[in-house]
Amino acid sequence: MRSKSVRTTKPAIKPESQLKSFVAKFDPEHQTIIRDARKILRRRFPTANELVYDNYNFFVIGYCSTERPSDCIVSIAAAANGVGLSFYYGASVPDPHKLLLGSGRQNRFIRLESAQVLEHPEVRTLITAAADQGKNPLAKTGAGKLIIRSIAAKQKPRRKKR
Repeated sequence: MRSKSVRTTKPAIKPESQLKSFVAKFDPEHQTIIRDARKILRRRFPTANELVYDNYNFFVIGYCSTERPSDCIVSIAAAANGVGLSFYYGASVPDPHKLLLGSGRQNRFIRLESAQVLEHPEVRTLITAAADQGKNPLAKTGAGKLIIRSIAAKQKPRRKKR
């Protein structure tokens, strides 16, 4: 007599479902900015890999030419106080309009009051400059992958305290 097999592992959660659950932790207005910014950046970088981090301080979606974070061009970075576009090597990106914030040795960012900020000509120029300075160029064809890189067990609240 054969015994019935019993599944002892949970089925894997699909990355897209995980991503949706991460975004759902935010206030509705921030959810909208994150989703809309992602659509704009996917159209802009269809071959980029999306590296997702749901870390202690920030939720991040990085757009990278490879699976390495050091090949990141830009990232959507969100916390309870808002959403921004982070430029991984922003300190070396030409910024004639002085839009980039931050004073670190490497990273710079802009705040996103809406995803439409990404369509402003000055911001599009910054994004193009960031992509052009990458050591590993984006693939000309194909589609990027959605890769969940890390999920922190403990996180700062994703919504503002009311």
